[in-house]
Amino acid sequence: MKLSVPGAHRIPGRPVRPGRISTRGATATVAGLAVAGLLAAAAPAVSAAPAAPPVSTRPAQSAPTALAAPDIPLANVKAHLTQFSSIAAANGGNRAHGRAGYLASVNYVKGKLDAAGFTTSVQQFTSSGATGYNLIADWPGGDPNQVVMSGSHLDSVTSGAGINDNGSGSAAILETALAVSRAQLQPAKHLRFAWWGAEELGLVGSRYYVNNLPTAERAKISGYLNFDMIGSPNAGYFVYDDDPAIEQTFKDYYAGLGVATEIETEGDGRSDHAPFKNVGVPVGGLFSGADYIKTAAQAQKWGGTSGQAFDRCYHSSCDTTANINDTALDRNSDAVAHAVWTLSANSSGPSGEVFETVDDVTIPDNGPTVTSAVTVSGRTGNAPAALKVGVDIKHTWRGDVVIDLIGPSGTVYPLKSSSGSDSADNVIATYTVNASSETANGVWSLRVQDVAAQDTGYIDSWRLTF
Repeated sequence: MKLSVPGAHRIPGRPVRPGRISTRGATATVAGLAVAGLLAAAAPAVSAAPAAPPVSTRPAQSAPTALAAPDIPLANVKAHLTQFSSIAAANGGNRAHGRAGYLASVNYVKGKLDAAGFTTSVQQFTSSGATGYNLIADWPGGDPNQVVMSGSHLDSVTSGAGINDNGSGSAAILETALAVSRAQLQPAKHLRFAWWGAEELGLVGSRYYVNNLPTAERAKISGYLNFDMIGSPNAGYFVYDDDPAIEQTFKDYYAGLGVATEIETEGDGRSDHAPFKNVGVPVGGLFSGADYIKTAAQAQKWGGTSGQAFDRCYHSSCDTTANINDTALDRNSDAVAHAVWTLSANSSGPSGEVFETVDDVTIPDNGPTVTSAVTVSGRTGNAPAALKVGVDIKHTWRGDVVIDLIGPSGTVYPLKSSSGSDSADNVIATYTVNASSETANGVWSLRVQDVAAQDTGYIDSWRLTF
């Protein structure tokens, strides 16, 4: 895990509908080999179609029951850690970006995946004057328009082998991928795994991947799961609180073990989920703690030693195979598999009734706010804690656009802020808000404002999924 990253804003994505051609921005060029479909060009944009009747509802499809995930053998995960340790020892004591130990780590993981039937590709980038590598592995099958992606950074710092940070996450998702192969899993959604380079230099590899992924391909990622440090010796059990559905999936697993969890705050925005979150991909993950100090209450809840760091060898030469809590690594590895199996099982899309408007609303350039209303009726009780807000806004510079949802009570739920660096077209996004304090029935409004000059757009459609 790196030390810090800049703040992030949310612009979640979903499959792109035809829209207007951008007048600003360009698609970046990807170096090296890329995932199948990574370089596919987006469909040509066209003018918006005439508006359909303004409001519609449709019932949800029922979700199939997910198969239970297998137990992930701790011995197998630790065998990968031993290999990472040996690779570091043979290559100057580390597996850092630009060093021989990192490329040897990539080749080790790739060899395992190739033999297991994955389609692998290596994406190259340059950072600090050295070539870096992301390893991407796709499991054949599943809906290519709904991708469940799991990732971990494979690089260490230069001071050591990086066995907890982040051999632990890398080994866990590798063994989960191999378990997918052993089970010959046929998930409803497509499975993709990634091992990122140069995370320790500022999330360089994952940021490069996301920035060079076409908007339409980003929108196909239904969830990105991040695993960075999951075997800390003085372990805590922390769950990312970004996407409610992913968060609940992990919490359900730990509740079944009788293990309490806490919301992850120490590494928020400091690992490879951040580039995905910044472009609106739903994210989640696990963490067992770095250099924060375990409190007495946490020690009582989880065991271990209060007053000491979760990982006293964080970013140090003592981050070796001895720097692992077997219980935490075992539980977290099983949780990885549980999430992969569970989240990839249902390809039916969001559940619940959908209330939608497709009336176009022009957004004034650098002007006042505009609103578009959806009236919800026929429901009982309050809105859900994970209300889905789907937005389709055609705009030639989406960084100018600020979006809020306004509930029937008048409460404002911020969805998207402006960003001068976000130069892509359109906001094709699905946001999740906790609207459980709102009565479901009533008038809900999408409020949009263009806060900078020279670009134009309009609200094409938007919807609420209960």
